[in-house]
Amino acid sequence: MKRYALLVLLLVSTVVVLQAQKLYNEEALIANLKFLSSDSLKGRQTGSPGNATARTFILNQFKKLNLLPFESGYELPFEFETRGGEKIKGVNVAGWIKGRKDSYLVVSAHYDHVGVRNEKIYNGADDNASGTSALFAVAEYFGKHKPEHSILVVAFDAEEMGLRGASAFVAKPPVALEKIRVNLNMDMVARADKGELVACGTFYYPQLKPLLEGIGSEKVKLVFGHDDPDTYKGQDNWTFSSDHGPFHRANIPFVYFGVEDHKDYHQPTDDFELVNTEIYKDCVRMVIQSVTKIDKGLK
Repeated sequence: MKRYALLVLLLVSTVVVLQAQKLYNEEALIANLKFLSSDSLKGRQTGSPGNATARTFILNQFKKLNLLPFESGYELPFEFETRGGEKIKGVNVAGWIKGRKDSYLVVSAHYDHVGVRNEKIYNGADDNASGTSALFAVAEYFGKHKPEHSILVVAFDAEEMGLRGASAFVAKPPVALEKIRVNLNMDMVARADKGELVACGTFYYPQLKPLLEGIGSEKVKLVFGHDDPDTYKGQDNWTFSSDHGPFHRANIPFVYFGVEDHKDYHQPTDDFELVNTEIYKDCVRMVIQSVTKIDKGLK
């Protein structure tokens, strides 16, 4: 009888562990990645019909996940001028999850890419359909697990044109800027081919590093780097390489989650078919775990 009871306990424990590991709808994660990086969106360049289709898809996902809108709604439009004098309109998509404290974490990813060049579609599966799809997983998790800080979930536009969406957001945020504690930004989180997901930013904000140490899986581990200017030079330094840059300039702490550049970076070959979906799922789990630890650990 004791053996039977022990066996039942072990089985129950195993089920609990498995349930704990599945933090979000993994099937939806992959389906969303596949759609956002499909040829039908024509590379999601800012201002293009494909970009508008992606934006509508994101908006509908935010509503489905019961993210709260801001007074002006989910869409935060902005306009900028290129070096050539062309005026371009972009649209950030944002919603939020109410926490226990009157302060905010911004979890972000850009949804635009570079479009069509020389009649070739740049689908940007890793850059950055991967981060955009992961946004939905983060929103799903915290919709079921109330956070300490309110969480702003933001899909930025026009990152590929010079971090324009993030810059517009920081210049005119939907909440008081001083209440934003941290930006957690995802840009290229699927192709961890070397078994590493990089957390950049703890050189500048060392108080965040202890909260992230030890996060990993059998396939992927979280590593730190690409921020110390004495070690990482030029393009190898990621301090201002994505949408966390404007937050850093505003003295808002950040952690940027990304993978090392690969041969398909900014190439028409950055396609869904090259993503190892099991590794991608692990990376998204690690991001959710990171947001959870920072949310609970911030003083």
